[in-house]
Amino acid sequence: MSYTSSGQHINVSDVLYYVMANECCPTVPSCCDMRGMLSFYILWLLSKGSMNGQELSEELGKRRGTKPTPGTIYPALKELRLKGLVDMERKGRTTVYTLTEPGREGLIEACNYFCSVFGEIFQEHR
Repeated sequence: MSYTSSGQHINVSDVLYYVMANECCPTVPSCCDMRGMLSFYILWLLSKGSMNGQELSEELGKRRGTKPTPGTIYPALKELRLKGLVDMERKGRTTVYTLTEPGREGLIEACNYFCSVFGEIFQEHR
């Protein structure tokens, strides 16, 4: 893959992308990877209330059309825990995940980023 940059454009593998000026483009949030949006989704779901991994997987499946596998969801939860954005508590045989205060702050940051990046698409779609 080739990569060149010239002012306001980036050329990646012969596809020219327009780069918005820095004052228009917010900083990518450090809390979650916005590319696949799994961690963003997890933080958002946990903002509604504590859930175990199975509940998260089912809720994600309703929204995405396919339920994430344990090999997808648990590494994402582990990464969010290591970042201090999610707490985990054992309740019998079940592990329940809860959003922490830094997780709430990260979610707000991620939502602001999401809206600034994709907001125009939704406005035009209406």
